[in-house]
Amino acid sequence: MPVDVIMPQMGESIAEGTLVKWLKQPGEAVARDENLFEISTDKVDAEIPSPAAGTLGDILVQEGQTVEVGTRVATILVEGEKGEKPAEAEVKPETVEAEAPAEAVERTSGARQAAASAVAGGDGGGAGNGSGGLATKEELRRTRSSPLVRNIAREHGVDISEVEGSGLSGRVTKRDILAHVEGLEEAPPAPVERPAAPAREPVAPERLDPAAVAATAAGPRPFADGDRVEIEPMSIMRQRIAEHMIASQRTSAHVTSFFEIDMTRVDELRRRNKEPFLAESGVKLTFMPFIIKALVAGVKEWPILNAAIWNDQIVYKRDINIGIAVALRQEKGFGLLVPVIRHADELSLVGLARAANDLAERARTKKLSPDEVQGGTITITNPGVFGSLAGTPIINQPQVAILGVGAIEKRVKVVGPGDSIGVRTCAYFSISYDHRVVDGATADHFMLVVKDKLESFSDPSLK
Repeated sequence: MPVDVIMPQMGESIAEGTLVKWLKQPGEAVARDENLFEISTDKVDAEIPSPAAGTLGDILVQEGQTVEVGTRVATILVEGEKGEKPAEAEVKPETVEAEAPAEAVERTSGARQAAASAVAGGDGGGAGNGSGGLATKEELRRTRSSPLVRNIAREHGVDISEVEGSGLSGRVTKRDILAHVEGLEEAPPAPVERPAAPAREPVAPERLDPAAVAATAAGPRPFADGDRVEIEPMSIMRQRIAEHMIASQRTSAHVTSFFEIDMTRVDELRRRNKEPFLAESGVKLTFMPFIIKALVAGVKEWPILNAAIWNDQIVYKRDINIGIAVALRQEKGFGLLVPVIRHADELSLVGLARAANDLAERARTKKLSPDEVQGGTITITNPGVFGSLAGTPIINQPQVAILGVGAIEKRVKVVGPGDSIGVRTCAYFSISYDHRVVDGATADHFMLVVKDKLESFSDPSLK
């Protein structure tokens, strides 16, 4: 019988995923574990392998559609079998349990139970609605949101059941709750009707009519009648980056300080050791592991930079998990992922180099798991690789600081006790911090530690 291809659960809190692209077409041969389609979730983009060898049968979920975890998205046909075309793409919970592998069933059981409760409308002792009765279908759909959405609602005193959801089965998404909160803050004199949820089916850019878009889009129209424009929907990744950046600006009191750091010592060590380092470890020696080492030194002396805010409390993180922003080349620009090096303070220079290279490579090839982009306590972003001298990066929530690295280049400087002129390898570093808990003096002292570590770098593994 055909083997079902299931929308996987890419993390405990993830209940749905968007199918971004099919890598195979119906009738094409596919090997077991060969990449079959790309998905995008709240946590990570990934390529999903085929569960079996055979021929791709019917595609049940089209590109651009968002479906629940456990949904059957396609079938794999073994030799001699013909495809089937069910009327609906979404598979019933009991079908998944009967036909999916045991491991997949275990991962998706929680999501299926929630779906079963919603379909049953409370039969058999379903969920309560907070008033002693059983929850209605609409209440279940709207309250089955992600932990992030529930946290935002709790912080702003919003009842999720009162928010119109545009997600799967009426689920309230991050965009829905942020739009609702923004509407409360602006306090409009009359209720504003939100535009209808965007269609799940992707629309080719050339089919989008500017006049139709202007009639449904929020905000002033950024073009005039007769302007030559091309309009296309944001990618899933770009939508989530936009939401994350706006939410961070709303949440934190951003301040950025700049330091010029002399990287000559590090540059000399790197040049002298890069060939033996590559021969012994199998990875290239870049500036990044040196910068991570310096960041760890700063965090150990000033742990408030490795903290988070929880209501009116400061949460100091004992683990030092450093996020490394990775730019992902796309058709019209770049996307962004931030994989995390866990327990960076416990790794050697070789270990940091391996971890940074491995995570960056797997981010670009969409091989990261959700766990590898979560749990960061402080982040490094390196726009200097593209030539940028300095920047004011936005804090990666719920962290309170992010280190920016500018272009590392040779500069003419005044050096030595005799004020002579010399050529030094330098870079501008920026630290964006949350002024709610980090004061300027604290951030500057933190950066002084980073600066001192890099300018006088020593490591027993290097000569």
